[in-house]
Amino acid sequence: MSNGKATLAIEGKEPLELDVYQGTIGPDCVDVSSLAGQGVFTIDEGFASTASCESKITYIDGGAGTLLHRGYPIDELANNADYLEVCYLLLNGELPTKEEKKEFDDIVRKHTMVSENVANFFNGFRYDAHPMAMLCAVVAALSSFYHDSLDISDPEHREITTMRLISKMPTMAAMAYKHSIGQPSLYPRNDLDYSANFLYMMFGTPCEDYEVSPVLARAMDKIFILHADHEQNASTSTVRLAGSTGANPFACIASGIAALWGPSHGGANEAVVKMLEEIGDESNVDSAVLRAKDKDDPFRLMGFGHRVYKNFDPRAKVMKETCDEVLSELGIDDPLLKIAKRLEQIALEDEYFVEKKLYPNVDFYSGIILRAIGIPLNMFTVIFALGRTSGWLAHWNEMVSTNSRIGRPRQLYTGSPQRSYESIDKR
Repeated sequence: MSNGKATLAIEGKEPLELDVYQGTIGPDCVDVSSLAGQGVFTIDEGFASTASCESKITYIDGGAGTLLHRGYPIDELANNADYLEVCYLLLNGELPTKEEKKEFDDIVRKHTMVSENVANFFNGFRYDAHPMAMLCAVVAALSSFYHDSLDISDPEHREITTMRLISKMPTMAAMAYKHSIGQPSLYPRNDLDYSANFLYMMFGTPCEDYEVSPVLARAMDKIFILHADHEQNASTSTVRLAGSTGANPFACIASGIAALWGPSHGGANEAVVKMLEEIGDESNVDSAVLRAKDKDDPFRLMGFGHRVYKNFDPRAKVMKETCDEVLSELGIDDPLLKIAKRLEQIALEDEYFVEKKLYPNVDFYSGIILRAIGIPLNMFTVIFALGRTSGWLAHWNEMVSTNSRIGRPRQLYTGSPQRSYESIDKR
């Protein structure tokens, strides 16, 4: 029900009364859906002030630097839960009991393998295919392998597909990596937890045993948690828009992967490492910072500030601690990591950065961690997609179960008015 009314006055038209809705927390939303019948649209390029849906999953307060999953602060979840517990929370609305968690983990563990035909699918890609290209294509193709549960109106079918995707995504991500470096893929190991299993499939070989570091496995788990969901971002909105057509869930998640691939979205942590490579040496950091402050210089510091967060990115606090743990565990002497640490120090102390609140964000630290672990640049966004799959599925399930209308944005048309066709010899 509406919590109030707003009046829209347009010159030359009768005032329009619009419903105002109030969420649990956050800003009020003015319902403009009735404007179409009045010959009026709203325009909001980039949808910065438009709520595209009603959701109970994630809430962000950019000004306060708050990120809540089902009401729980992200730092509490990252420091106390594991990734599959967060998956359960996003999908079901509540944290699992001990029994529910065990059952959920068991289901995931038993469905990590993919069909051998899916594995063979990777052989059709060029040796140098980008892992995101492979992942996007293979996930879309899963609907041809698992078409026994594609009735999206059936809650049981939706649950089966959800569990299949969460279970198999690490396996497919690791297969994409192995194909890109010419190594054989490894079968998942059911004795390992979710994140340790992923690292095993990434870095293990058939030639020798591979022992997964608990510190690195926990760091990877935190990366998955911190990327699990982020409200109505570009890729999540893409999944919901594709899902509103009734498309099968594999196609919807593939559309999210495609949207995430963009450098302005999932490619941000990749851009951080490229920036560090461009700076080249710790001695160049101060001059790079001066260039970043110069509005006429095209150089930009990547991994600082955030479109949504006007304060410190709450995920970055957790990621910074994890970054320190990983670097201490590995004892790496990497010139790029020295550059990153110097940049971090400047951003936290320099008046220019503090005044503009250009704090290091989650992409800054996650890029450093992934590089330290040994994950190549072209796999960064794949890992983002792996973690975000649970959020995409939670939003897709929420949208389908509430029978949302098909998405159909409007536009402000600025092209030619109606005109008559002239034959080619008269033009």
